[in-house]
This record gives sequence, C-alpha cells and structure tokens, in this order.
Amino acid sequence: QVQLVESGGGSVETGGSLRLSCAASGFTYSTRCAGWFRQAPGKEREGVAAIWSGGDSPVYADSVKGRFSIFQDNAKNILYLQMNSLKPDDTAMYYCAAVGPWRCGNWWSEVSTYVNWGLGTQVTVSS
Repeated sequence: QVQLVESGGGSVETGGSLRLSCAASGFTYSTRCAGWFRQAPGKEREGVAAIWSGGDSPVYADSVKGRFSIFQDNAKNILYLQMNSLKPDDTAMYYCAAVGPWRCGNWWSEVSTYVNWGLGTQVTVSS
C-alpha cells in the first residue's frame, strides 16, 4: 500500500523556521519527481518545490526561492521541506506529492502529474 504521511507543521511568528517531513511507504522517492504543494483558503493549490534524486537540481516557486529548501533522505525514504524566513503569506495547508513527472521537468508544479498525495499538515505564520 502506497502511503505518504506529513508532519512538522505548526504555528510560528514571522521570520521563524519550520521543517516539514513526509514519510513514504510502498515506494521509493528517488524513482520519480516528488514535491511539496500548498493551498490557502480560497486559493488554488500551488507547487512550492520539487526534487528528483537522479542528478537534476531541485526546483522552487519564485515566491520561496532563497527561503525554502527541499531534500530527501533516501536511506529513510523521507522527503523534507526546510522553511526559513517565514511570512504570513506562507500560511497554508502543505501537502507532499510523489510519483510525479520524469525528472520533474517543466511540469513539476502541475497537480495532475502526481499520483500519490499525503493528507496535509497546517502551517500558520503570524505577524
């Protein structure tokens, strides 16, 4: 059974940091693109970051470049999102996604290109 479980969300003040994790079972992240998405109330789900461990560099949304970092622990089969310098606009439900496009490519931020999703973890940033 393929399963993704997110953790690490919570409440933090502006400028603070959080590290999200997504533990996987039933597959390995390294075979396909995997990433993080977020969705705020009344807004569309948007891609935050994605990674493929085969050699390509991670990709990020412009809004989080320089602040967020995505990485994988292949031995433990866990996907992480390190979030620094958090802003109120980062407040959203964060979801991990796996079994995405081959080598991420130009479709990494498209929801429809990922097969497996976690249930989400809430991140709230106060001013």
